[in-house]
Amino acid sequence: MDNQNELFPPATSELAKKKAELAPENIEAWRNFSKTVFKAGALDEKTKQLIAIAVAHVTQCPYCIRSHTSQAMRKGVTGEQIMEAIWVASEMRAGAAYAHASIAMDEIEKKS
Repeated sequence: MDNQNELFPPATSELAKKKAELAPENIEAWRNFSKTVFKAGALDEKTKQLIAIAVAHVTQCPYCIRSHTSQAMRKGVTGEQIMEAIWVASEMRAGAAYAHASIAMDEIEKKS
């Protein structure tokens, strides 16, 4: 299924080059930051990619989902691990909505 092009422009190397040319220092800093963040450290690269996939689903970034899923699979992450990470992200997003109900409850209590 490749319907993403209907809502979002494709991420092409040409577009990336044009964006980089408009802010070369910023893109260089971003690339260095990204390389540093995703290097193995206390967490291995596979774990970092699974975290990125989960966060990408919470932030709803289609480009990040595609990129980090692809990178994770190149690192040896399985489809099952990816789906499990997505379910963790789903639970956290739903849990946050429920947790924020306390704010609404606080307002309800003030009006009672």
